Amino acid sequence: MKHPCVACMTCAKTKADKCVFDDDPVNECIELIKAADGFIIGEPVYYGGPASQAQMFMDRVFYSGSSAFAFKPAAAIASCRRGGLTPTMDRMNKYFTISQMPIVSSNYWNGVHGNTPEEVMQDAEGLQIMRTLGRNMAWMVKCIDAAKKAGIEYPVPEAKIRTNFIR
Repeated sequence: MKHPCVACMTCAKTKADKCVFDDDPVNECIELIKAADGFIIGEPVYYGGPASQAQMFMDRVFYSGSSAFAFKPAAAIASCRRGGLTPTMDRMNKYFTISQMPIVSSNYWNGVHGNTPEEVMQDAEGLQIMRTLGRNMAWMVKCIDAAKKAGIEYPVPEAKIRTNFIR
């Protein structure tokens, strides 16, 4: 990833659902999410929290493209050696809630443990959580599709109100 978000606000001003920086995969990812029925992102845990590179990427994807993501089911999963799963999940889920995306859950926190893929494959509980998450995501996508076919419309969003607590 070449650029962190620099808060230039160009994406908000142009309302183009894309980032002004167009020389890395951010805008491609926005288009893929827009075309998808649902969204699952995997996040490694580095030093007790989400990886900074992934956060820079997600900041740009969700700030510049999130107006097109509303009502798409989403889930975050984390992979860690031991700790840091909870703060990583918290950070990732905030992208979804601010974008009005329903969060798909499993039967426990969406994470696996291990330093290597081979160790992760030994995490029987974590693998069950991932299978359950996959089934729940498929069910949510089918429910949304059935609602569309039945003529059930998405909620009409209110115009965004922004306040500043410093007066």
